[in-house]
Amino acid sequence: MGAKPFVKWAGGKGQLLSEIRKSYPMELGKSITKYAEPFVGGGAVLFDILSNYDGIKEAYISDMNPELINTYKVARDNCEELIDSLKVLKGEFMSTPGGTVEQKKYFYQKRETFNALKVKSDTHTNIEKAALFIFLNKTCFNGLYRVNRRGEFNVPMGSYKNPAICDEENLREASALLKRVTIVCGDYKQSEQFIDGNTFVYFDPPFRPLNKTANFNSYTEEGFPDEKQIELAKFVSILVGKGTKTVVSNSDPKNVNAEDNFFDELYAKFNINRISATRMINSSATGRGKISELLITNF
Repeated sequence: MGAKPFVKWAGGKGQLLSEIRKSYPMELGKSITKYAEPFVGGGAVLFDILSNYDGIKEAYISDMNPELINTYKVARDNCEELIDSLKVLKGEFMSTPGGTVEQKKYFYQKRETFNALKVKSDTHTNIEKAALFIFLNKTCFNGLYRVNRRGEFNVPMGSYKNPAICDEENLREASALLKRVTIVCGDYKQSEQFIDGNTFVYFDPPFRPLNKTANFNSYTEEGFPDEKQIELAKFVSILVGKGTKTVVSNSDPKNVNAEDNFFDELYAKFNINRISATRMINSSATGRGKISELLITNF
């Protein structure tokens, strides 16, 4: 099986991997020797491909979230130091006297420290920031990453009896796979210089909200409105013109409005597949359950 994502991520594709695998191009690992994922998030598809296709010699990932990208870089370049830091955090959190009340105090202290380090942007604290990022991700409510208007991480603590704060074996496996990955903090368009006709590209952008209250997943201070979805579709067409095999994920507007043809029209020249997904992150239990998602391919 190989490495799995070491962070939880809203919209993460772990539960959909079996469906997404059906969309991998036949040439993957043969004539297709490069892989790019410009909205990497938790990286479920990334790790699946790197674990199972030895023919992929180079990969490229990017994201606009600087703390997520810092965590990937630290996992790749400073894995043992990261593990040591996570062990300390896990030991302190799990052995906190006074139970949940004291654990909450510890969580909020670490959240405050993380936000202070973010503001200072000191590269000397990259390992500490990455460890705090993973710690908060594993102990916060639903593994959600959300920031306020000041860019501060503001998710409250979740309720877990034994959160997987430090999975040493998986981190080491992930670190080894990331050695052949170019990791970039930036806009998806920067991937164009890496991508050529031998590349499989998977786009998992911020999903178009199904309703006005669904856009809770503010990974960065900027949103991803319809204009940006249209811009992305144009970029995808440019890459397809280079001969790439490309897959795009997104929400299916028809879940709430059968007349909404936004993506059907936007990707009219592509193959649009509707797959069944489970909405995992929602504050209301009634908002969870089976919905349709889109897998859009050019092959």
